[in-house]
Amino acid sequence: MPQGVPPTVFAMSNPMEAPTLEMRHKGLSCVTARDFRWERGDIKSISMLGNVLARQLSVDQGAAETILLRAHEGGLWLTEGSHSNVWIVKDGALLGVPKNEHVLEGIRYELLRELCEEAGVAFNLRPISDSELRQADEVLLSSASKEVIAVTHIDGEPVGHGALRGKPGPVYQRLHEAYQLAKREHE
Repeated sequence: MPQGVPPTVFAMSNPMEAPTLEMRHKGLSCVTARDFRWERGDIKSISMLGNVLARQLSVDQGAAETILLRAHEGGLWLTEGSHSNVWIVKDGALLGVPKNEHVLEGIRYELLRELCEEAGVAFNLRPISDSELRQADEVLLSSASKEVIAVTHIDGEPVGHGALRGKPGPVYQRLHEAYQLAKREHE
């Protein structure tokens, strides 16, 4: 690398719009795709072409987000969304993917840990298989723009079980309320 090169500074600002009431009540539809990005998904740069291409997959199918799955040890494993982190709920616990070179740690990771503690929801980071994603009780997304929001359909199939199949679930409701309270406390 050359020494003494002045850094380039890039700044961009867009208004943030919180999820609408309809989005919160109906949840979002997502599609899945193989995580075809490079091996360093944890590096945020202004050249995130892989994420842009992954996001376009969901746009083309009328979905809100593309959930990325990476092939590893003979299976597919959850990494993240094209522009959000993905969480599952199993037996009342919020589960997320451990921070590693394939995952850009979203700014909401630690906030969700805190909100889970306050709301009495167990929180754990561990690898999540494609089958666990599809059999989850609930699926959530988190990002600065989406806050925390329920995913109610993946690849056209409803998420969840029983009467809550295809609807936002109780863990989402608790975390959404806790998130809104945290926002008000920090205004």
